[in-house]
Amino acid sequence: MTETLNIPVYQPADLAGNLERLRQPWHKNYLAMYSSVFGGIVTDPVLMTVPVDDHLVHRADAVFDAFKCVNGNAYCFPEHMARLERSAGGIDLKMPAEYERVEDYVRATMQAGGQKDTVIRIILSRGSGSFSTNPYDCPRSHMYIVVTKLKTPPAEEYEKGVAIISAPVPVKPPIFANIKSCDYLGNVLIKKAAVEAGVEYAVNWDELGYLAEGSTENIILVSEEGELLLPEYARVLKGVTLARTVALAEKLVQEGMLKAVRNAGIDRELASRAREAMLTGTSLDVLPVTQWDGKRVGDGRVGPVAKRLLELMREDVRSNKDVLTPML
Repeated sequence: MTETLNIPVYQPADLAGNLERLRQPWHKNYLAMYSSVFGGIVTDPVLMTVPVDDHLVHRADAVFDAFKCVNGNAYCFPEHMARLERSAGGIDLKMPAEYERVEDYVRATMQAGGQKDTVIRIILSRGSGSFSTNPYDCPRSHMYIVVTKLKTPPAEEYEKGVAIISAPVPVKPPIFANIKSCDYLGNVLIKKAAVEAGVEYAVNWDELGYLAEGSTENIILVSEEGELLLPEYARVLKGVTLARTVALAEKLVQEGMLKAVRNAGIDRELASRAREAMLTGTSLDVLPVTQWDGKRVGDGRVGPVAKRLLELMREDVRSNKDVLTPML
């Protein structure tokens, strides 16, 4: 005979007394969260919750964007919001009423977090309503804003470069690749492959053998001919940091360090002959890749283009008022 489990049935007052046991070590990185469900901001990580019947949870029916704040300034905030709006339009998600003042909500949540160097994630979900796939069961969409500490790679990785692998994970079809939705299962599997291979980053290739993207990073190469090559965007999410890197790279063309900057179908042969490879992303800026699938990239050292692009990017983040939005 199976023993009957004595599982408690909690009321709200009971849970309030059990919050302490829910705390986890990683909570130290969670600073503040705004929820349109609560209609306010919480700073205690155990209260940073989402309703289980929100379509974000059980159907990944939501979109998001993430950007960084450095010294209290949001980097490329309008560009991130434009991409968030395109993603929402791509799934016909009606914007929450709160989104009309999204910058004010971000600023208030950032201030509640109390730190100057952060990553801010804005999530727009279809909302709560049912556990079905029917989006019309949700009477209103929700907005969540989460502020966490900014974590960047150690200086050593910029000095020596990082190793990456090719992950055997399918590329998303174009309709989904160009929407920054909360369905990141493929991205998770790319990261899983990297960790299991003993490295931190991985990229995937499409079924025709062309280079795509990383788990949360874009990848770019310097060809033998001295061109900065980017994978075609049809099956790749165009990163805001990538777009900014491309803009800054035009200066390298003017300086004679690069011959051109362009998109290309990058197959494995072309990638194997690259002089340099780099990852770009919100918290990475421009991170050099010096080993790929166990083989050296170029001469195995951080190249001049990576060094110069990182220098330009960090200067941009620190002092270019055209791309900075004060949040504190």
